Amino acid sequence: MKTNLYTFIDDFNEKKILSLKKNNSVIYRNYQKKLDLRTVIKFNKLCKKNRLKLYLANNIKLALQANLDGAYIPSFNRSLNLNNYRNNRKNFTILGSAHNIVELKFKEKQGVDFIFLSPLFLTKNYQNNLGIIKFNLISKETKKPIIALGGIRKNNLNKIKLIKAVGLSGITLFNS
Repeated sequence: MKTNLYTFIDDFNEKKILSLKKNNSVIYRNYQKKLDLRTVIKFNKLCKKNRLKLYLANNIKLALQANLDGAYIPSFNRSLNLNNYRNNRKNFTILGSAHNIVELKFKEKQGVDFIFLSPLFLTKNYQNNLGIIKFNLISKETKKPIIALGGIRKNNLNKIKLIKAVGLSGITLFNS
């Protein structure tokens, strides 16, 4: 099975987008900056031209307006009305993130299509990581497809074969 790759970006950097391999997915997450529809549409055109899927973090309404592939719902988003938006478009994917079983179960209630489980390995933002065994145990608690996130680098890629995930995501891995 082909592994899906997701990269997180914090700014609309054309060079960075063009450097990504085709058929990857981009998750734009910048919670500091107010986005306008025109910028998101421009960015979406660039991604489509380069065969990249684009997901917008924490703004389903704008993602739908810009005709993106979907939205990414971070673990801190506790809204339960996500499916109200879904009725607008069939091929709209909602991604969600979780750090433990409680958050994973909440993402199921939110109706997300994929769950990013993190952090798999140590990162500079999290002192605790799940590790391979705990990651796999938590993954068994859902029927939703799981994507590994956190601390994935070139030096630990060989360990990825030991986890039960349909995809990988990160920042460092794709920017190094």
